[in-house]
Amino acid sequence: MSSVADIAVEGVRHEGSPEGKFEEIGGVRSYVATPSMDYPKDKVLLYLTDVFGVDLVNHQLLADDFARNGFKTIIPDILNNDPIPPDALNPGSTYDLGAWLAKHDVPTTVHPVLDKVIAALKEAGVTKFGTTGYCFGARPAFNYAIENITHVTVVAHPSLLNVPEDIEAYKAKSKAPLLINACEVDQMFPIPAKDKTVEILGDGKFAPGFELTYWEGCTHGFAVRGDMSDPKVKAGKEGAFKASVEFLIKHL
Repeated sequence: MSSVADIAVEGVRHEGSPEGKFEEIGGVRSYVATPSMDYPKDKVLLYLTDVFGVDLVNHQLLADDFARNGFKTIIPDILNNDPIPPDALNPGSTYDLGAWLAKHDVPTTVHPVLDKVIAALKEAGVTKFGTTGYCFGARPAFNYAIENITHVTVVAHPSLLNVPEDIEAYKAKSKAPLLINACEVDQMFPIPAKDKTVEILGDGKFAPGFELTYWEGCTHGFAVRGDMSDPKVKAGKEGAFKASVEFLIKHL
């Protein structure tokens, strides 16, 4: 993406008003953040959310920030208008996340949404797709990269991955460069999983390209919903975003 390669990375915002707009893409309600600068019309970044979905302002602001760095960014409603409540994961919550996940099997509920969006974007002239997947969104990001439908993959605090099986499958089948933004406290992608992933893909073992950032003092969700009053979490969110943009500039 040479048109923005020489531009300093625009930082991530932690608060503010979303600048994008909602559109129907292939019949799917989607948040669209369009760069104000000139940008390649044949490339799109698909932003795949966590369980809180497209209406979480944090996601919209992040999409806007990717757009500020030259990437047309689209957040499709991969949860089919059924996100979990904003307070569902708070301490003391009795929300049944397992029951919610049972209703949101990725191949049968998310893939049909993404297939519609990708088909519509291809009709509009898009030929190259990047993904940035957060938590739940990392699973479809992996799936589409393994099928070589998408061309570069960025994930943060991924969930629903089976390590080492999914990492081995990615290595064997995908041509999409991969960046994982990981953290110290993450029950979904714990340190042993991180270390195994690096063992499989690191040191040049994955030819398309592999990078992993690791943020001490950060917990699952830091790249989207982190506590900005904690200096380590603030540094993690900002650092993960910067690493993501630089990786996308290099590979998308």
